[in-house]
Amino acid sequence: MTTARPELKIDGLIAELLALGQISEAEPPVVTRVVFGEADLRARAFVKSLCEASGLKVREDAVGNTFARWEGSEPALAPIGTGSHIDAIPNAGLYDGCVGVLGGLEAIRVLGKLGFKPRRSIELVIFTAEEPTRFGIGCLGSRMMAGLLTPEQALALRDKEGRGLEGWRAQAGFKGPLNSVAASRGRFHQFVELHIEQGPLLEQEGTDVGLVTHIAAPASQRITIEGEGGHAGGKLMPGRKDALTAAAELILAVESAAKSTGAVDTVGTVGICDVFPGAVNSVPSRVLITTDVRDIDGARRDGVLASLASAYDEISARRGVKITTELVNADPPATCDPAIVSALERSAIAAGKTYRKMVARAYHDSSFVAFIAPVAMLFIPCRGGVSHRPDEYASPEWIGGGVHVLSRTLAELAS
Repeated sequence: MTTARPELKIDGLIAELLALGQISEAEPPVVTRVVFGEADLRARAFVKSLCEASGLKVREDAVGNTFARWEGSEPALAPIGTGSHIDAIPNAGLYDGCVGVLGGLEAIRVLGKLGFKPRRSIELVIFTAEEPTRFGIGCLGSRMMAGLLTPEQALALRDKEGRGLEGWRAQAGFKGPLNSVAASRGRFHQFVELHIEQGPLLEQEGTDVGLVTHIAAPASQRITIEGEGGHAGGKLMPGRKDALTAAAELILAVESAAKSTGAVDTVGTVGICDVFPGAVNSVPSRVLITTDVRDIDGARRDGVLASLASAYDEISARRGVKITTELVNADPPATCDPAIVSALERSAIAAGKTYRKMVARAYHDSSFVAFIAPVAMLFIPCRGGVSHRPDEYASPEWIGGGVHVLSRTLAELAS
């Protein structure tokens, strides 16, 4: 490959990111694109048009995963994959996922302009529904591609209105049997995903890129606490079975269990607490909470879950409330392929970029692609570590650095 200059120009990419950000269910700068919604479909059409204009062959599978292929000189070989997602949670920003898609496209265009001819094909992937907004489960497309979500399980998914995946995908124009989405091991020779860090470390250190070695994964539970309601004045304290005070203990138990491992990579969060009946003068009779425990070490994370089960039993017995738990998902953490990480390291050095090795604490489509191919991730800084907000921001310099390193890495892997 002809040597690319460190001052790689990406003005067109920045304009494309800004244009994509205008496609939203909400008024810009707020970005909201829920999978299969009108804005999501317009965004898909926009990105597909860019891929086709760049000479890539575009196809879609039965759940809407989209593949844009730059044909290599030996097309029978398994391709090198890159990409991410373009769906966005409500009240989100411009860069989450989109940098990996449009940045991946830009990396392919850079290589073409430099006269590079890949031996292995390079395939840009736009994954369906990385965000859990519509159906309450993240990474829908990559889960199905990895065979970790069966067609039967996928068809059982429902949105808040009770509408299922089958109706939504049909309305969006995606056809074919869902069992055709799953891919066998070796579908990609290797896969690398460019993404904003969604954390503050790179910016704080002034480091250009992060080379991800491990991707943490969550175990999520829905927990219902049922007590006895009553009038706040008439229900005396000695006889209370207050569901909310029990929930408060449970929430603190999650925090304590996560801290008890002594590992900085273990985290526990309660993100939803829904109180019934929700009146100032009524003792809460029922509380629904959701927990998220994640780690890069699956056994350690599952140990936290086991200790929490004992804590819930103790709280239930002592407070006279009923606690019911439902496991939503318990995804395995992923280890990035050392060979790809080494290729990223060589590319960063050749591009003149500073780097550090690090952990991805949010999970990504690469977590599931790891079941069918060796994977790695490349992080760029984002201002203040902010993500999933309208003020999410990555500078052109940061994005350009990521594209530079990614293009060199794709060239090495595809040679």
